[in-house]
Amino acid sequence: MDADAIPALFASLRIPANHTSVGLSNLVASNSAAKALFHHKRLPDEGWTDLQIQRLLFELSALDTNCEETVKCQRSSTANGGFAHRWTGAGEREGRIYAPLVSQRHFGLGHGIGRSGDVMEAQPKAVGSSALLRLTLRLTLDAVRRGAGLNGSVGKGDQKSGPASFGTLLPVCTGMSMALVLSGLRDRARKLDAAASENGDSELPERNIVLWSRIDQKSCYKAVLSAGLKCIVLPTKAHPDTDEVSTDLDALKEALERYGNNILAVLTTTSCFCPRVPDEVDAVAKTIQSWNDGKAGAGVSHVINHAYGLQCKATNKLLNRACTIGRVDAIICSTDKNFLVPVGGALILSPDSSVIESISKNYPDRASASPMIDLFITLLSMGLNGYKGILEERMRLVELFRQRLEQVATVFGEKMLNCPRNTISFGITLDNLIPPNNATNGHSEEQQRKELNRQITKFGSMLFTRCISGTRIVPRNETKAISGHTFVGFGSSHEKYPHHYMTAACAVGMGEDEMEEFFVRLEKSWKDYRAKLEKERKKKETQRVAGKLEEGVAQMTIRDG
Repeated sequence: MDADAIPALFASLRIPANHTSVGLSNLVASNSAAKALFHHKRLPDEGWTDLQIQRLLFELSALDTNCEETVKCQRSSTANGGFAHRWTGAGEREGRIYAPLVSQRHFGLGHGIGRSGDVMEAQPKAVGSSALLRLTLRLTLDAVRRGAGLNGSVGKGDQKSGPASFGTLLPVCTGMSMALVLSGLRDRARKLDAAASENGDSELPERNIVLWSRIDQKSCYKAVLSAGLKCIVLPTKAHPDTDEVSTDLDALKEALERYGNNILAVLTTTSCFCPRVPDEVDAVAKTIQSWNDGKAGAGVSHVINHAYGLQCKATNKLLNRACTIGRVDAIICSTDKNFLVPVGGALILSPDSSVIESISKNYPDRASASPMIDLFITLLSMGLNGYKGILEERMRLVELFRQRLEQVATVFGEKMLNCPRNTISFGITLDNLIPPNNATNGHSEEQQRKELNRQITKFGSMLFTRCISGTRIVPRNETKAISGHTFVGFGSSHEKYPHHYMTAACAVGMGEDEMEEFFVRLEKSWKDYRAKLEKERKKKETQRVAGKLEEGVAQMTIRDG
């Protein structure tokens, strides 16, 4: 309703003017907040109320076509007296929704986002959805710049742009986003290489290889294969003075020389499970840039999997440095892990606008608006101070988490894994979880190893049945085959990691009460598991002794007979 018309309209209902002015002040304040949001395209300092957010969403929804009524209600109204809506849709896809509950869940926004040529392109039928998408991207970029600390400045002259200078939103999870990013970079590389080849500068390279610094997450490896590319797994190295597993720069340099211009990209990771620590992306970026210097065409790109790394200041600083001293093309961030929304979206960042354009244009169709609606609502609900608040709360809990985990390790004769460069995931050894007398005697060494690892893995099952989620139990020397490649020492990202261990994360969104309850349950589960193992050991020992006695009696019977 037009605020300017309200005084006259309300006066016709004999509502006193002084009463109307009070109500108008609320409406003006709400309108002002919405105008400021569109004008500045930045997060408000304080979060909005649910009513403010809902009002804006319904106003945006009203700007889309065919959103007045669901199909179910439309069928009912047609049967009782004809079609009474402004828009009629004669296409195969008109944003029609059958169930009113589904329409309510999506605030009537049924057209999705983007068009077949570009996931960020505006839709003629859905100007409200298009505005929501563009505004959500601007708010997200503001959050990672002013909240998480990523540099968003656009470079001028010789000055390089920051990692959060440009971005796009994709309605798929991290792994699928990685595949789309690699596909977009491949299309871009082909154009740049073709232009260089026409100028006689070089032959046209194949660009079908991705060098991947090993991290034992299935989605990363599968993402490369899904993009139709060949993945070369680079080994990691164990740090000599800590328990960390990290980047093997020598292996990277050797692979660059070996595969040369057929390399599309190097894929590194900054958010990972202990004992893996963030790749040295600054050193990798510098290595790639040095290798590319003087070569025509696209050169080797650098993609960083920053899945849940936005919550860590140290890794964000590492990204800022990497973009300053070397080559970084794209950074992939999960929306659910960083902004506490349902699974299903990703933020792609880049210091290069042409990279973002290639990725956006590579998306094959329109896309679901659901992840963007969730992100839009959450960012407005948080505000900048709310987002900073959850990041600061996590940082406050990190040291407490580390101390409590170390206490648990000490109680049970284990040790904390010393991995100072990973401030999200923490680990403790499980080398003494299974007593030596519980090992399977009389079997081969390989059989004993499998039985030991089975018993260690069962501890993880017990934790889950005690309503503890998110921990990872990693026995030594496990192997895993993924799409034809065998990973030795799977879980630790290293072929010869010396410990059985478990990990737990102090991630954004965890509260102090939840943290304390986790450690209470962990200690109790550990004691219960030891008691269970001891009970099983005594039972086996009793059976063994009984078997010996029966065997002795049988031998005596034979002798006496």
